[in-house]
Amino acid sequence: MNDSKNMILAVVLSALVLIGWTTLSERFFPQPKPAATQTAPKAANGQPAPAAAAATAPAPTAAPALTAAQALNGVPRLRIATPSLEGSISLKGARFDDLRLVRHAGTQTRDASATRLLSPAGAPGAYFASFGWLGQGVQLPDANTVWQASAPVVSPNKPVTLSWTNPTGQRFELLVSVDDGYLFTVAQKVANGGSGPVALRPYGLISRAEKSADPDAWTHHVGPMSFLNGAANYGINYKTLDEAGANGEQFSSNGGWLGFTDKYWLTALAPVGDTQINATLRKAPTGAYQADYALSPTVLAPGQAMTSQTRLFAGAKEKEWLDRYETQGLTKISKSIDWGWFEWFMRPIFNLLLWLFHALGNFGLAIIALVLIVRGIMYPIFDKQFRSMASMRRLQPLMKELQERHKDDRSRLQQETMDLYKREKINPAAGCLPMFLQIPVFYALYKVLTVSVEMRHQPFVGWIKDLSAPDPLTPVNLFGLLPFDPPGMLHLGVLPILLGFTMWLQFRLNPAPMDPVQKQIFSFMPIVMTFVMAPFATGLQLYWIVSNILGIAQQKYLYRKYDTERLAAKAVVSG
Repeated sequence: MNDSKNMILAVVLSALVLIGWTTLSERFFPQPKPAATQTAPKAANGQPAPAAAAATAPAPTAAPALTAAQALNGVPRLRIATPSLEGSISLKGARFDDLRLVRHAGTQTRDASATRLLSPAGAPGAYFASFGWLGQGVQLPDANTVWQASAPVVSPNKPVTLSWTNPTGQRFELLVSVDDGYLFTVAQKVANGGSGPVALRPYGLISRAEKSADPDAWTHHVGPMSFLNGAANYGINYKTLDEAGANGEQFSSNGGWLGFTDKYWLTALAPVGDTQINATLRKAPTGAYQADYALSPTVLAPGQAMTSQTRLFAGAKEKEWLDRYETQGLTKISKSIDWGWFEWFMRPIFNLLLWLFHALGNFGLAIIALVLIVRGIMYPIFDKQFRSMASMRRLQPLMKELQERHKDDRSRLQQETMDLYKREKINPAAGCLPMFLQIPVFYALYKVLTVSVEMRHQPFVGWIKDLSAPDPLTPVNLFGLLPFDPPGMLHLGVLPILLGFTMWLQFRLNPAPMDPVQKQIFSFMPIVMTFVMAPFATGLQLYWIVSNILGIAQQKYLYRKYDTERLAAKAVVSG
């Protein structure tokens, strides 16, 4: 195995890991899924009842009749004001249906507004969360109930109570609080001021009229999402719910959370504590996709009260906030990021990148610094690799002579070659190791750039405005002068072209392969990788380009170093 073959093999394996690992792992090593239960939630009288979400009829998925502004202005509202969120809660139905992410712009234009996450029923992209109770023989608040708010604004450290009392004396309250991140806490309280007992069970739901605009890809999960029975479930998507029927996918779990995830955003319900919940992911008869849960029923005698708490996460999947919420008892909410099987390695890489970003103020510089760190840590291995490669270069004339001598006897050629390696104390496989060791770093960075909202819209220099997106500048359309945008691999940006060029330069420094087939593959590899890498994030392309440039400099230095050592040793022997 010569060094050219080693490098080709390493590049091919990198591409296979990059493109195929997750697909293969999902097929042969599937993630454990929570055990489904076919038991439907029970009503207060013990009879089967529809899933919790059916208790508050969500908006139909017919063409929206209102604009977002009309839907928001049509009902009284409780304003939400935090450093991370802005919006309002509809007092009609107590729906969390107006939420925008202050720190995340929808686009990169100068006048871009905050990204909208939740929208009211009847408007385009209706998406909301609500809370209520199931029961019989008692009048319950529903989607048309108008609640009274104890204050006009809910903000950090300033909770607000929503209240409503029915004609028979049962008082219902929702105590809503919010932190400075993305977490609401809703305490559902019922006080029985009537003359007889009532049986109630609290529930919460998230209703989404439309599928996410983000694609559900092998690199990241988009769609219904849950962490129940101690396991994250990435196996259910919108198509699953389309095919599951009215009952949907039902689960019984002690604690956990469920909701909907986009590529960068999450809306999830998490009942507080380890109480048993009946959870459902389903497509409602209205056509909306719903995630809901119901707690066990409780009988309240006259004069008694009960309270249950649920956390509502609605925001960006920022790792810092997710980790913080886990320490506060929100079980494994960080699993909403589809880290994949390399989570154990990706998290440290991501933490290092974030630290470098905060230190340098630019994610592009952080990626370059990461390359320097990786190259620095691996220098002893590279040194050993190039010692072997320098020896291989020295042996090229002898190798060519052996090939000419035994061109008709392949087994003899292999034996003579191995004897030559053994005699010269050369390990031809040593050149593979540094490339193989970089594969997990490269894959981890690829996943981080794919799933991390922290990378979204992060600029580098010049035309590179988003390191998580492909290079927008391409000579294929004369840098935008021609009125078309080349698709996919044909969108050869400046960075993919630089990547292919630096790979070609790096290959040129290696000993030329003797096998004509290998030589042909060797010459086409940079061109192939230029097209393959064109649709990938510019952050990943930047990492590879800088790594190639450093590799070229390192190769030149180490070749010179070991050629000098060899010449010095030869002079001593001849002298």
